[in-house]
Amino acid sequence: MSFPLLTVTAVVPAAGAVVTAAVPAARRTAAKWTALAFALATLVLAAVVTARFSPGGARYQLTESHAWITAFGVRYELGVDGIAVVLVLLTAVLVPFVMLAGWHDADPLETSDRRWRPTQGFFALILLVEAMVVIAFESTDVFLFYVFFEAMLIPMYFLIGGFGDQAGAHGEDEQARQRSYAAVKFLLYNLVGGLVMLAAVIGLYAVTAHQLGAGTFSLPQILHDRANGTLTLSTTAERWIFLGFFFAFAVKAPLWPLHTWLPNAMGESTAPVAVLITAVVDKVGTFAMLRYCLQLFPAASKWATPVILVLAVIGIIYGALLAVGQRDIKRLIAYASISHFGFIILGIFAMTSQGQSGATLYMVNHGVSTAALLLVAGFLISRRGSRRIADFGGVQKVAPLLAGTFLVGGLATLSLPGLGPFVSEFLVLVGTFTRYPALGVIATLGIVLAALYVLVLYQRTMTGPVKAGIEGMKDLKVRELVVVAPLIALLLFLGVYPKPVTDVINPAVKDTLSDVHRTDPPPKVTVPAVAAAKENAK
Repeated sequence: MSFPLLTVTAVVPAAGAVVTAAVPAARRTAAKWTALAFALATLVLAAVVTARFSPGGARYQLTESHAWITAFGVRYELGVDGIAVVLVLLTAVLVPFVMLAGWHDADPLETSDRRWRPTQGFFALILLVEAMVVIAFESTDVFLFYVFFEAMLIPMYFLIGGFGDQAGAHGEDEQARQRSYAAVKFLLYNLVGGLVMLAAVIGLYAVTAHQLGAGTFSLPQILHDRANGTLTLSTTAERWIFLGFFFAFAVKAPLWPLHTWLPNAMGESTAPVAVLITAVVDKVGTFAMLRYCLQLFPAASKWATPVILVLAVIGIIYGALLAVGQRDIKRLIAYASISHFGFIILGIFAMTSQGQSGATLYMVNHGVSTAALLLVAGFLISRRGSRRIADFGGVQKVAPLLAGTFLVGGLATLSLPGLGPFVSEFLVLVGTFTRYPALGVIATLGIVLAALYVLVLYQRTMTGPVKAGIEGMKDLKVRELVVVAPLIALLLFLGVYPKPVTDVINPAVKDTLSDVHRTDPPPKVTVPAVAAAKENAK
């Protein structure tokens, strides 16, 4: 029996959550270091998973399969393809930085009551989210994926509602009310999506039970049976089940118009928790579109593509426009993320190799760039005690390192050439334009608007005269530099040399396109253009 590497990669942070929660109440610092040690151990395991993954090998590797609920055909099945493996690594990379950035976030909640241990709870919940996200990326059983797709909502609910931002413009009671509202809205939106998906999961099981004699949730088995004709879905059944899956993933992603929970959740969370939401948890939604919607329901995916592409383009423009008008730093970043998720979904459903490779790379780059920008914004907000853009000005004169790192994170967000997001956004637009040129042209407006909201944000907060309350602002500390510097280095590396990532994801993208029976459209070159080129060559 081979070593269950994927299981261990998910179990280690889960065990870390239990151990961290059990640390005595008086030993807050020990709890922090314990959680960080487990997060770093998970990172090492994720790196081993990545090293052992062979891009030219089988589609799903490091697989594990064990009977779980035999009566209902549920198995404990894990496996990673090129898309899953880079997202597992992204998650493992970001969590230690999230912990370091939020090192003191739970301190204000500490009281003399030793029964209440907010520090232990905060770090344990972060590890629990990491464990659930990792196993969601690794799952190849639909039911197993669904369980953790839903379960991750619970620790996120407590992180948003119980450890929210303390820098609001209102009084303490009003801030608590808004945090509670944001947490409940996050939970309800995603629970509704999950319930719709549950109905679709049951429908898929009923179809497999009827046609195969025994129901199954195994993704590899369903794909195999559909490929050889043993399992077929009627057009109506496939479309309805697809819509159930897609609705849940569109809420999680989030896709316009199912996005409204995100600005509230990110605005009322601490910056590290906001990073968990948009850079880690939300990626499960876009990942699931690639793994489940396209692979399980290829015909329905092609049928729904025109509408999804229009929604994605609306999300790109809508998110960017609302970001331009924001007065709150974190809500601005939240609307920018909605625009970015529009690009990711556009690339997925463009059904081209460039578009889907770009979308997957975008998930990675968006995770890193948003983490960098949000965490620096969190350092800025904690110093000033306010999220309002109008309360800042002249920061670069008193805290040049803070301003400089904020600028790099902002430039990555607007996809400046030389930084990681540029490559992925370029691939998405090229892949879209080859099949849907009109939508590709409209989507490019999002780049223009991104430059507007990022540069205006920097100008209003960092330049000009030093505003009252900014004079004594301290620059980044060593711990904060340890958080930001590696993320910026990673953005530069992925912007200059993305090949290590694209080499891993491209075979998985090729397999996905094969599942939906799509090939890249041939280049359109008119005869006059060819003749002119030959004439010029002479």
